[in-house]
Amino acid sequence: MMAEKGLLVLFGSQTGTAQDTAERVGREAQRRHLRCRVQALDSCDLANLIHEPLVVFVCATTGQGDPPDNMKMFWRFLFRKSLPGSALCQLDYAVLGLGDSSYPKFNFIAKKLHKRLLQLGANPLLPVALGDDQHDLGPDAVIDPWLVALWEKILALYPLPPGLGIISPDVRLPPKYTLHYLPEDSPEPEGALLQPAPPRGAPCELQPFPARVVSNQRLTAPAHFQDVRLIEFDIAGSGITFSAGDVVMIQPQNCPEDVQQFCQLLRLEPHRRFVLQPTEPGTPLPPLLPQPCSVQYLVTHYLDISCVPRRSFFELLASFSTNELEREKLQEFSSAQGQEELYSYCNRPRRTTLEVLWDFPHSTCAIPADYLLDLIPRIRPRAFSIASSLLTHPERMQILVAVVRYKTRLSKPRRGLCSTWLASLNPEQGDVRVPLWVKKGGMKFPADPGTPVIMIGPGTGVAPFRAAIQERVALGRRGNCLFFGCRHQSKDFYCQAEWEELVTKGFLTLFTAFSRDQEEKVYVQHRIRENGKLLWELLSTENAHIYLAGNAKQMPAAVAEALQSVLQQEGGLSPLEAEEHFTALERSRRFQSETWS
Repeated sequence: MMAEKGLLVLFGSQTGTAQDTAERVGREAQRRHLRCRVQALDSCDLANLIHEPLVVFVCATTGQGDPPDNMKMFWRFLFRKSLPGSALCQLDYAVLGLGDSSYPKFNFIAKKLHKRLLQLGANPLLPVALGDDQHDLGPDAVIDPWLVALWEKILALYPLPPGLGIISPDVRLPPKYTLHYLPEDSPEPEGALLQPAPPRGAPCELQPFPARVVSNQRLTAPAHFQDVRLIEFDIAGSGITFSAGDVVMIQPQNCPEDVQQFCQLLRLEPHRRFVLQPTEPGTPLPPLLPQPCSVQYLVTHYLDISCVPRRSFFELLASFSTNELEREKLQEFSSAQGQEELYSYCNRPRRTTLEVLWDFPHSTCAIPADYLLDLIPRIRPRAFSIASSLLTHPERMQILVAVVRYKTRLSKPRRGLCSTWLASLNPEQGDVRVPLWVKKGGMKFPADPGTPVIMIGPGTGVAPFRAAIQERVALGRRGNCLFFGCRHQSKDFYCQAEWEELVTKGFLTLFTAFSRDQEEKVYVQHRIRENGKLLWELLSTENAHIYLAGNAKQMPAAVAEALQSVLQQEGGLSPLEAEEHFTALERSRRFQSETWS
């Protein structure tokens, strides 16, 4: 039995869903009078884990079955061979995974974490729960019943104190921070709000480098439906280094019109400055907000007012509402029974937080400023494959950006926050800067100069291969083979002149698939089958490596199938042998892929 009732909720989150869910567990613990800390796995003192009696793990799986960035150190620590089999024998735990079953390694991290905790002697309160984005109701279809079962188990271990009941959902919990406005006439610190601090060490999320935009060029034909940009940044003096396959993280911001609308709706004065104070002593302040901070800065750089709000948003908004009609609707959206309706109101049409606030004007103007950081998540950085090499473009970095714009049943087209912001930046209008830092990518290119490289990159999937080809050509390496696919040769054949010049010089073998330039649609997988003889030769006699990047819908499976058919046709393998051979290529990292949805 534990001396003090306490629960530790640890999350590994890439896009914020796992963090949101972990915070929900934290709120439910508060309602049950349990002392609860909610933190990212990597900010937890791992040596103290052995003394924790009760831990709930909420973790996502990213990319090809990798742990999220904020649990990578924890992951390495947990799989140390030196940890004894009884290291966690005092620990009661539960694991909730959040994943997407359209990816092959569905909830891989949660399953592996559960198994490892068992190996280390920990005691599971429940079987591992696996939330799925593909479910009609999203991960909540699993989370809701799992939470009911979890609290049953926890309250059996640590019953409520006599005379105390569970705090009703109608009672609003205190905010995480209180916001104290400074007097209007308090002196403004000299440029402190906008001047980036000089970088200490390599730039990172907490200390990004404000890179100057050098050029912003549209690569697709003006009449083409998709706007794709090649954007170049000046990174001189940043200390940033990168190689092919690495990723740049970019911290976007809200557009001025949205910021203005938000402030009007909530009756906030953009120029007012404030300091934050944590409600609970010991709660750290948000690291990315300056102190003091202006309302304008908070709304522009921190609050994600263009994201699709989660269920927890409606729950909290309902508690402020003074309008009966609005409150009933918000309560319905935050109830388990109302999830289908919430999905069709919010998730399916991709309605933004700002648009929801417009729809509930009475509730919106009743939101206390103290609760802004509880109500609206922070803007997450976005990842882009770096599309250039420092060997070709010293002190520069380039990215390929497809500007996200699509229609739903809402009259206004949906726009991607980061890509729309980047596309709007015009370096000719002065000194335009973008906060960024670099992260090691998942793809590693062969060190041996003699190893041929087969790259399959339809659409913007070609970005990391442009970096790899530039790097390899600068080092004098031939044996570069690229499969590129797009819709039309004349409209979206990115970097055409560059590829053709390298073909002429003998540095590149290029295969193109222009899907809409003829009656029958032709994709990269068709070109792979047509050129099976060459591919088999490169794989079987020259130890070639294969790389795949691009959209995660049907393309990766279609390419894997095409490659296996080459192994059968040209290598004479049976279907089962071809599958095993392909798995062996993956295991030995001779086949690597980086896909995104």
